[in-house]
Amino acid sequence: MSIGFVGLSSVTEAVRANALSRPGDPAVAFVRELSTEKGSQTVSYAELDAEAQRIAVELQRRLTVGDRVLLLYPEGIDFAVAFLGCLYAGVVAVPAPLPGQYRHQRERVTSIARNAGVSLVLTNGEAHDDVLAWADGQDSFRADCLRTDLAELTAPGEWVAPELGHETLALLQYTSGSTGEPKGVMITHGNLLHNVDGLRRSFGLDERTRFGSWIPHYHDMGLMGILLPPLILGGSCTLMAPTTFLKRPHWWLRMVDEYDLHWSAAPNFAYELCTRQITDEQLAGIDLSRWRFAPNGSEPVQASTLSGFAERFAGAGFRPEVLTPCYGMAEATVFISGAGDREPVVRHVDTEGLERHVFEPVGADRPGRSVVACGTPHDYTVRIVDPATREVLPQGRIGEIWLRGPSVALGYWENPEATEATFRAETADGQGGYLRSGDLGVLHDGEIHVTGRIKEVLIVRGRNLYPQDIEHELRAQHEDLQGLFGAVFGVGTVREDGREEELLVVTHEVRGRLAEDVLRKLAMDMRQTVAREFGARVSAVVLVRRGGIKRTTSGKIQRAAMREAFRAGELNTLHVEADRQLSSALAPRQA
Repeated sequence: MSIGFVGLSSVTEAVRANALSRPGDPAVAFVRELSTEKGSQTVSYAELDAEAQRIAVELQRRLTVGDRVLLLYPEGIDFAVAFLGCLYAGVVAVPAPLPGQYRHQRERVTSIARNAGVSLVLTNGEAHDDVLAWADGQDSFRADCLRTDLAELTAPGEWVAPELGHETLALLQYTSGSTGEPKGVMITHGNLLHNVDGLRRSFGLDERTRFGSWIPHYHDMGLMGILLPPLILGGSCTLMAPTTFLKRPHWWLRMVDEYDLHWSAAPNFAYELCTRQITDEQLAGIDLSRWRFAPNGSEPVQASTLSGFAERFAGAGFRPEVLTPCYGMAEATVFISGAGDREPVVRHVDTEGLERHVFEPVGADRPGRSVVACGTPHDYTVRIVDPATREVLPQGRIGEIWLRGPSVALGYWENPEATEATFRAETADGQGGYLRSGDLGVLHDGEIHVTGRIKEVLIVRGRNLYPQDIEHELRAQHEDLQGLFGAVFGVGTVREDGREEELLVVTHEVRGRLAEDVLRKLAMDMRQTVAREFGARVSAVVLVRRGGIKRTTSGKIQRAAMREAFRAGELNTLHVEADRQLSSALAPRQA
């Protein structure tokens, strides 16, 4: 029986049903410290329901159904309570990161608030002063700030449930902006219910499934892939702050063990980080044998990361079949496809074929690239389409992944042009109503294989190269780059004969203060690696300090932003090796 369409009209109804049937069961926990009595906080379903009602009463006094409310919280249970309070009140939740101390962080939150037309800002005591200071400095919009952790908010008995349905807007999920300006994806209660139901049926999840992760609550994977599914299914969710994971990666694995988590997801870089940085001493005593699903998504899934993680943590009881490569995006609520309960399936694909957008699996004796299978998209109609001509491509041809199904969101908030272009796509033969993913890939043996992003594919002397492949290969072959981030992109120039040409630029972080001769040799070796492995000439290598590679709030590399910073001379560089042809495009500020 599908919970998305039988007997339930909204997420609110699902959570309230769980509060009535299992009031004392743990709903959400937040971990600050491990192995200490006061190191975590837990709320039951009854407590969560009561607190959500209490906030909903206050929201209903101030707002009307459909108003937008900005949620600015540090990691913790207060966000979960406030989010449900918005749904209980019938207002639209707008999760966002805290404004932060840097200008670009504050400008992002401001643009979200302005675009959404928020009527109120919710926060808690921990963040209230900073949020209030940010809000008071705004001229483009005006909204009051409300602390939801104040005891004097109205008692829950006064709450009146609004009329909600599958078409009722639940939240605006702002995209991470890895290839452009963030846009607010309009996600309904029906989208959420159906997406969770698809997750449940794909992996056999139920009310006994324990979810948990450190992924930010304002990210689509953190909110709709970790927090909401157990609250709809009747399970539990354990949260940890992203900064805690980044400082102590082994705490994530300890949390999986100590809280007996079944489903704990992360982007590819997190699995790589754990493999590189967790020591034997930190791993001692951790038991990962009960971990059932370790979804890897949100960014390209690397085969070597999967095998490396499985090998590194086999001694702690981790099984390769737990690794769960997934494909998803906010525009499809989050989950599109995934494969679990099996060892990851990796296709060795002909390199020259990939450069021609042909997907041809070959034997290990042939030059090839490893492409990970991301499971079957059970609840979607999928087409692989030529993004230029909109022709549906035959098997074996790489094109843009187009999707149609009940988890696909309504569109982008207050952006009809982008909504029409992205959510209302029509193929050359007249098939309409498709979501354009912006991702390149194929359906092979019924499973989605993602090869890259359309906007980021490099066309070098007529060949198609994928930047994430180059970035990954550089880290694999150069110890000084391991555990750090890089961004590979193309810079268009005009040759002396008037022809346009895209030149390859490699930027990468390095640790500490390496000597100039060490940096020079590293840059030269990186150029040789790209030439040897990809047959491509690198026109510039730019080495920057740790943190110098621009990323979204969810950790995705912002290659377009790095290209613009490179062209504007705004990279704070440690070392540059550039051809004469590119020198005029670079005016770095030396560190």
